[in-house]
Order: sequence, then structure tokens, then C-alpha cells
Amino acid sequence: MTDRYDVVIVGGGAAGLNAALVLARARRSVAVVDGGSPRNAPAGHLHGFLSRDGLPPAELLRAGREEVAGYGGDLVDDVVSTLRPDRLVELASGRVLAARRVLVATGLTDELPEIPGVRERWGHDVLHCPYCHGWEVRDRPLAVLGTSPRSPHQALLVRQWSADLVYFPHTAEPAREDAERMRARGIRIVPGKVDEVVVEGDRVRAVRLADGTEVAREAVFVGPRFVPKDGVLAAAGCARAESGFVAVDGTGRTSVPWLWAAGNVVDPAAQLITAASDGARAAADINLDLVLEPDQEADAA
Repeated sequence: MTDRYDVVIVGGGAAGLNAALVLARARRSVAVVDGGSPRNAPAGHLHGFLSRDGLPPAELLRAGREEVAGYGGDLVDDVVSTLRPDRLVELASGRVLAARRVLVATGLTDELPEIPGVRERWGHDVLHCPYCHGWEVRDRPLAVLGTSPRSPHQALLVRQWSADLVYFPHTAEPAREDAERMRARGIRIVPGKVDEVVVEGDRVRAVRLADGTEVAREAVFVGPRFVPKDGVLAAAGCARAESGFVAVDGTGRTSVPWLWAAGNVVDPAAQLITAASDGARAAADINLDLVLEPDQEADAA
């Protein structure tokens, strides 16, 4: 038996749940399929989300799921394996859902540099986003590891939260102009390859270089490689933008007429509150698209 929905949402994070809330309140039949592996699971608290600042990420998802279910939305603990051209959504369990429209909000994976200590303390005192975590480590001895071309700019940004900042070029030597900016802002540049982020007593103690030099630090910022979890979008034939991410318009529409995408799966810079907003915007556009569909009989209450 195939369950039929107006909209199937793939991914139950901030974008997917907020979209489901808007659609369910618009009296659309909605299913949210989620495998239960949120990107921000290692973090103890979320920040920058009005009225929810400091809340554990799992609590936001719990409340969101409860709200969606309260309006009649279905929450399916499963993983989507295939989006078929006939709009059948095949799940890993073997269940099949039929959808008039599909929204993908599966997020991305942070691909971390293979430096000992980074993965162990990720989301605690090894961090990426200063807007998310800078306040919590303000005025402490901080470090930025040079792991991507964006790392020098990350260092200039992190300096806003602490005057005691060291940039370790590692594999991202700053251009002369960036190095001059760093020094002008009081950022120390310590050359050499980083061998380890030293962890002691369940906390970062130092950054160790390949020559054995240790520089005492209490928190480390590093830029991961953002890898979108967009396999189902790629398989559906969605066009990509120059960035390499799936291309969407201002409402989240992809190049496939019945398929939308929102959140980190198409925008690596989206924070939680941005992703939630993107989900709401996509939901409104999906609903309008259904309203304008030639066959109006299916929309009768």
C-alpha cells in the first residue's frame, strides 16, 4: 500500500520542520521523513535563534516535531533511498510514499581535517562559526587553523571575540595583504604544520606543531569542507550552481518542477534561523503551486 501526501519533506531539521508546520497549518497532508542524524548534534546549545537562544538543539527538534504532529503532520523515522520521476518516494525500510510535491532539507556534512583532537572536540571547544560559539569563548586564548582558502578571513572575524588570537597557517598560508591585516589587528601568525590539537582533561589545552612546539590555547576554530547531503537531488536530475551546490531560486525551487530544496543542502552559510526561514518560504511557494495546479478537485476540503 502506498501512502499519499500533498507534500513529502525529506529531512527533519529546522528547515524541514518549519516547512512542515506551515504546510500542515495550510491544511496540506504532509509527511516528514528523517533519519535522526542532525548536523548540530555535537553542540550543547544553539544560538542566534530569537527566543530559543541557549536551547539544546535536540530540544528544538523535539518541540518542532510535536508542533507538526499537533497539526496532523506525519513524522516518519526512516531514510529516503530514491525519489522517482513519478513522484514516488522510496524509503530504506521498503515503504513507498506518493507525493504531489517534494521538499528536500537534508543538510550537509562537515568534513573535518584529519588532525588529532579536532573530531574529538568538535562542537565543544573546536568550533567553526563565531556567530554560533564566539560569545562562549570570548576573551580566551583562541586559535584559527589554516585549512582552507577562507581561513585567513575566518581569523579576521574571530578576532572580534578575543584579542588573544593565534593563526596557524598549516596548509593555508595567508596572502601578504591578509597577513598585514592580521598583524595590524594584533593576530599572531605562528608558521608550521599543525600536528595535533592537544586535549587534556576533556578540554583543549594547546596546539602542537610538527616540530614539537606547543602554543597554549583554550579553543580552536577550523573551517570544515561543506559536503551537501544531496544525493537524492542529484539522482533526480537537479541542475547545479557554480558553487557546486544544487541551484534553487529565491523560494527554493530546483530545476525539477515538483522538487524544492531548503537549508544547508543548498546553502552552506545558512544558520538555524535562516534555514527555518528558508523552509517557511519554500512551504508557502509549494502551497501556492498546488493551489494553481489545473486539477483543483484534489484541494477541496
